[in-house]
Amino acid sequence: MSRIGNAPIDLSSDIEVSVDGDTVVVKGPKGTLTQTLDPRISVSVEDGVVTVARVDDERESRALHGLSRALIANMVVGVMDGYSKELQAVGVGYRGALKGTNLELQVGFSHPVTIEAPDGITFEVPEPTKFIVSGIDKQLVGQVAANIRSVRPPEPYKGKGIRYVDEYVRRKAGKAGVAG
Repeated sequence: MSRIGNAPIDLSSDIEVSVDGDTVVVKGPKGTLTQTLDPRISVSVEDGVVTVARVDDERESRALHGLSRALIANMVVGVMDGYSKELQAVGVGYRGALKGTNLELQVGFSHPVTIEAPDGITFEVPEPTKFIVSGIDKQLVGQVAANIRSVRPPEPYKGKGIRYVDEYVRRKAGKAGVAG
């Protein structure tokens, strides 16, 4: 029995969910999201509550049950509140700036690195060393943030690089001196 899959999703009055075959469309104040689900999963909307059910009890259907419910719940939160990830640059001279809608990073290379904002993603730079990625699609926000981090991941000796704000970087000891 899937505890996540069986949990109903409550909708506020300004969110509209429509189901057309295998496609679920969620409309809200921040935008519209669409998700295609597996045919073994059925979605019903009644009285402002979305319920997700599975056709059979096969192993894969049970796994898709919880996944589908979580995807729909993330869509509902996204069109209502949106998602954001904060990153920070640690290192001497490491900084970022907005160039139009794109993020331009200077992180120790001989050239600046430009990250283009995909549709539905916005960048904010409140400080030169802090970047905020925001949007309504949770997966896309996380992927873009991971792409920014991968430009210069934090290294374990000095801790320099781009990291999430709440990320802990394990530090290593440097070389030990030669005794003698």
